[in-house]
Formats: sequence, C-alpha cells, structure tokens
Amino acid sequence: MLIVASLLAIGVVAVHSAGVDLGSSRSYGFLDLLTARTTVLAFLAGIVAWGASRLPIRMLTDSVTGRRIGISLLIISIGLLILVHVPGVGREVNGARRWLTIGPIGFQPSEIAKWSLVIIIAWYAASNADILNRFRRGFLPGFGLAALMVLPVVSEDLGTAVLMLTVAICLLVTAGCRVLHAASLLPVAMIGFVCAVLVSPYRIDRLRAFMDPYADPQNIGYHILQSMSAISGGGLAGRGLGNSVQKFGYLPEDTTDFIFAIISEELGIAGVSLVIALLIAILLIGRRIVRDTRCIHQKVLVLGIMLTFGLQALMNLLVVTGMAPTKGIALPLLSWGGTGWLATSACLGLVWAVDRSNAARETETLELPALQPEGA
Repeated sequence: MLIVASLLAIGVVAVHSAGVDLGSSRSYGFLDLLTARTTVLAFLAGIVAWGASRLPIRMLTDSVTGRRIGISLLIISIGLLILVHVPGVGREVNGARRWLTIGPIGFQPSEIAKWSLVIIIAWYAASNADILNRFRRGFLPGFGLAALMVLPVVSEDLGTAVLMLTVAICLLVTAGCRVLHAASLLPVAMIGFVCAVLVSPYRIDRLRAFMDPYADPQNIGYHILQSMSAISGGGLAGRGLGNSVQKFGYLPEDTTDFIFAIISEELGIAGVSLVIALLIAILLIGRRIVRDTRCIHQKVLVLGIMLTFGLQALMNLLVVTGMAPTKGIALPLLSWGGTGWLATSACLGLVWAVDRSNAARETETLELPALQPEGA
C-alpha cells in the first residue's frame, strides 16, 4: 500500500506538471496542488483502498453471497455500458462514447466492467472447479460470461476489450480449464478483432502509423512521433520537473494515456526506472500473496487483479514507446482518471484484504494447541 501511495503521489505531480496551462495568468503554488481535484481524488483512492482491505474477504468465497455479488456486478456493468449510448447520459470524448454523466459526476463504465469481470470469473471458477476441464459445462459458460461483458466494450474501446478477454481466458485456464479449449476459440477471437479494426477507419490509420509513422508525420503518425520525441528528449536525468517541452501543445493526451512520456522527458531514465520498479514491485508482492493463498476463489481473484494491473501497464508502455499501435489505455495509478484511480485502488485493497486473511490464518494455526499423544 506504500507503493500504491507512492504511485498516486507521482501521478498527482506528473498530471499537474503535464496539465499546466500557458494561457492562464494565475500562478499556482503548493497549496493549490494540495487542494486540487487531482490530489483530492488520489487521497480518496487511498481511502478506498484502505476501506476495501477491511472488507470481510471471505464473503466472496461464500457460495450464496458470492453468487449474489457476481450477478449484481454483471447486471450493473452491462447496464452502465448500455447507458453510454443513451443521448443525454452518455458523453462522447475524442470520437468515442466511453463516459457517463449523471449530474456533476462523470465516470467510465468500462473501468467498472473491467474490474468486475475479474470478480465474476473468480466466483465462477471457484464455484465450478470440478467441471472446468469440460468444454460445454466448464469452459464455455465462463467464456460466455466474459464475452457478455466484453461485447458492449468492443465498439468504443478495443484495447480494454482485448485486455478483459485476455485476463478472463488466462484465469479460466489457470483455474482448471484446458488450454486446448481456450485455443479452439482463438480463430473466432482473431476474426472478431480483425472485423473490429476493419469497420473503424481510425483503427486502420493507427495500424498504418505503427508500421511507418514517418510516412505521414503530420497526421496519423504525429501522436507516436511526439511521444517518442518526449522520451528521447529526457535522456538520462531528464529536463527537470516541470520543464517538459512536449506538454506545451505538442503531445496530445499528455495527462492521460501518454503521461509516461512526460515523466520520461522531465525525469529521464532515472525517473521512469523508479516508476517501472514500483509497478514491478506490486506484481511481485501480488505473486507472493497468490502463492500463500489456499482458497481457490481468493487465489484466482488476486491473480486476476495482478494480471489486469500488469497487462494494462505493459500495454500502455508498449504504446507510448511505439512498440504497439496507439490505443487509449491508461497507465494504472499514474494516468489521470478518477474512475481508474478509484477502481484500481479498490481492487488492490482487496488484495491487501486477502493478504490479511492469510496472515490471520497463519496466526490461528500457530496458536492451536499441540496434540498430546495418548497416555502422556
């Protein structure tokens, strides 16, 4: 949780630095940073993580309560994803309808669906552990649950849809489904992916830009070239905190999807090495918790949270460095986004709750009186 707090703190500073407005005559001080909306949301994310860590994690493993929670999350997530397309409720940003606006509150339903899917698949895997190796009764219903939540996301956010489906299949295979069953649906998934790309001209442009960004540097290749320019401009030690050049109107989405490029430009290799080390540290700690967890439900839950966190971070880093086509996917706990910060922190809090449960179990085991042999 100290690492989570550190990443949120770095995110607050980086977002404020990247979001500086040259057109404003107002001067900003340290007090403004402490009271800004970004800082308040980061503080709330910390509270949410702490609150989630205090939840009775064993209620998720209960057959009745776990089923109710899973079904509720499924209905809520699909309902919110459908509401995105309702005029007056759904909001379009950069040509995609990914946001819901209810009064003064705006959030991304795909973030809620992404983390809800992990909880749902963990419940399904634990409830059907004895039949997961069967195709029709085990793997197919689990895949159907994942597809049911992924399909509403595909049209507006292909990157998140790919992430969700990948994590769901990995969890099913890890929990006991056969690799051959998962591989049998790979051609269908590939056809669906190709169709999703072909029906959207901007996705084709992103693939062209990935193949050769210099072919059209002022149009489709502009985004990735500016990102790589920011990263290369940082060098070893960086230009200094607040001294980024690319953030002044050159690099689009500098506070969200491409915040890593700004961190690289201002703090250099030393700064981004620290960020990457913190991200890897969370994954290593999660791996240890998975290893120490005996309950299959909690084990799959923690593994799903770690997979989602790690794959999302990897996808963002590949995009920002030009090693994958440009895709709007955030860097966990760093890219600006209130929904992402709160949801990610809540799920990492659940990992903390599982770790606390493991520690309590070990304590109970140590406190059990030793059995005395007969006649002693």
